[in-house]
Amino acid sequence: MATAGRIEDLHIVRVTKSFGAFTAVDDLTLTIPGGSFFALLGPSGCGKTTTLRMVAGLEEPTAGQILLGDRDITTSRPYQRSINTVFQSYALFPHLDVFENVAFGLRRRGVKGDDVTKQVTSVLELVELASLARRKPGQLSGGQQQRVAVARALVNRPDVLLLDEPLGALDLKLRRQMQIELKRIQSEVGTTFIHVTHDQEEAMTMADTIAVMNAGVIEQMGAPAEMYDLPKTAFVANFLGQSNLVQGQITGQEGDLLVVRVPGGDVRVPVSRSADTTGSLVVGVRPEKLRVANGNEANVNRVRGRVLDVSFIGVSTQYTLETPWDPERPVTCFEQNDEGAPDVKPGDTLELVWEYAYTFGLDGDEDLEAGTQFLGESSTDDEDE
Repeated sequence: MATAGRIEDLHIVRVTKSFGAFTAVDDLTLTIPGGSFFALLGPSGCGKTTTLRMVAGLEEPTAGQILLGDRDITTSRPYQRSINTVFQSYALFPHLDVFENVAFGLRRRGVKGDDVTKQVTSVLELVELASLARRKPGQLSGGQQQRVAVARALVNRPDVLLLDEPLGALDLKLRRQMQIELKRIQSEVGTTFIHVTHDQEEAMTMADTIAVMNAGVIEQMGAPAEMYDLPKTAFVANFLGQSNLVQGQITGQEGDLLVVRVPGGDVRVPVSRSADTTGSLVVGVRPEKLRVANGNEANVNRVRGRVLDVSFIGVSTQYTLETPWDPERPVTCFEQNDEGAPDVKPGDTLELVWEYAYTFGLDGDEDLEAGTQFLGESSTDDEDE
């Protein structure tokens, strides 16, 4: 099964959505390439579900346009758009079997006989459920029900498939399996998938492009690896994974490296990875880029501190240190246990090092706590209004 013809890009142009005095989406502009797997990632209340509902036609923008290719669909009814949605609840008909659940939309459109059988069988093979066609939803696992919901949405060959927290009701192991399955299905069918989620791992696992949304606007957009390696704001640095951040002052430059004074000493930041070359700077490094110093390293950044906690987590050990950077913000290090974990206990003094190239610099006015208040939120809490 594949989408016929050219897949149109989806354009959201200066879209605003207000509910009374509250602005859920604020002058949002972005283009989602046709045939891509796009993730709209953000915490509860950031506006991502409101954006999805406007694309689906379930909400009308207060201002702005939504276009599919060159066709303005801003005020079109949901059934007038070639856009289908898979919700977290799946919304399957419990009294119909798998085949009839998937066939429902085709029959509503007037498709009959062998054409229904052919199209439903094709999409059930795509989601690997052809052998379960005559089972009722109540006889299926959560992951199987989710694939039925995807099949029902895809059988009508939409230009865009919207996924609204589709994996939130699944347990961790099944959720990870379904991440792989959804990516496989999208690759095979070629339809544009827009996935709304607050789960960072989910977005990075599946999406070609991620847009991190906060307070109705896009903080940063790009490929998952690019976004993780080089966040542009403290919110992205904290929300998309974990980061060690410290406020500093640029004091000079050595070749392509900035010298930044932070509490306890100097660190060096590549000019190409810094928001500024003069003045104040927020310096950041991801926890897995740090390692315990062996005393021989040269040309590395360093930070010393008192060990607060040591946690062995299989392939790596997590160290939490109180450092001169900020007593209220411990530094975290995830070190691979390639040669076994060193004998380190709480209360010990430890030095951590990392390569200059792993350091990034954010605008000096950034709030170091931005995004941290949303870590660990539950999928059941994910409401935008």
